[in-house]
Amino acid sequence: MSVETNPLDTVSDRGQGDDMPKVSAEIPDWSREKCRRLWDPARRTLKAFRDYERCRGQRSLIRAAQRKWCVLRHRFWSAITGVEIPLGSDIGGGLSIPHPNGIVIHRRAKIGPNCLLFHQVTIGIGGTVPGPPTIGGHVDIGAGAKILGGIHVGNHAKIGANAVVLCDVPEGATAIGVPARVISR
Repeated sequence: MSVETNPLDTVSDRGQGDDMPKVSAEIPDWSREKCRRLWDPARRTLKAFRDYERCRGQRSLIRAAQRKWCVLRHRFWSAITGVEIPLGSDIGGGLSIPHPNGIVIHRRAKIGPNCLLFHQVTIGIGGTVPGPPTIGGHVDIGAGAKILGGIHVGNHAKIGANAVVLCDVPEGATAIGVPARVISR
């Protein structure tokens, strides 16, 4: 009996994942935001955010009513989850928030597609570099991490739990600590 292997499951012997094919950082996986049940607070918050974005540029009486409904839904689910994602933010598709509690995102921060944010993450201004941060695609950000200032976090990077990131993180690197330092690429 032979076992078929998936080519996406290959990992190098060094443990770094160098041989593992990387998924494109530009194509959002919208299934990550799809509501799976009636009580799904994180995905309901994101759905209200996306619905508002779809109605935002259109000028009609029906769209105005839909925008107001989206704003009410967004406020309701934001209060339930404790997530502060301002309407009009630049957030790529496929955002995943498994534990929606205390996440704060600055209005001008840019977040790429398919990112993963755990609870108590702050993405905002401050730190040593002025301006809001830019986060690439497929970035995993651990619980309690703070990404502050006009820095850039590259695609496929990982930010450790409770890290305070004040400097750029290259693509595919891991940053941990307070203040965060890059430990691998």
